[in-house]
Amino acid sequence: MNHSQWKTRRARKLLGETVEESPAYVEAGYGFALGQAVYDRRTELGLSQTELARRADMTQSQVSNIEGGESVPTLPLLTRLAKALDAALTIGLDGDDSAFVFTPHGDRSAEKSGPGGGASAA
Repeated sequence: MNHSQWKTRRARKLLGETVEESPAYVEAGYGFALGQAVYDRRTELGLSQTELARRADMTQSQVSNIEGGESVPTLPLLTRLAKALDAALTIGLDGDDSAFVFTPHGDRSAEKSGPGGGASAA
């Protein structure tokens, strides 16, 4: 296959072509989606990584690794993160799709509607 015939995975998906993704690729997407959700909520609150780390009893480098999709935290750490971000964390896993939504504690109506918003991976 020459360069002119080659298309990126994303471009092929946008064109409606079937793209087979490895399990590792899908799993990496989960990490990136969670990291994006943490980043979005942290910046919404105006917190630095250092301040979030202090609130969640972790290190700044741990926050950076999570936001960068480089590590997936344990359930106890996710619980501390949600508390530190003053939000409930809803995780929706459905086959190859995932959604990670931090719902601010003052916005319980969005929680009841389920994991429809926030960062997701495909």
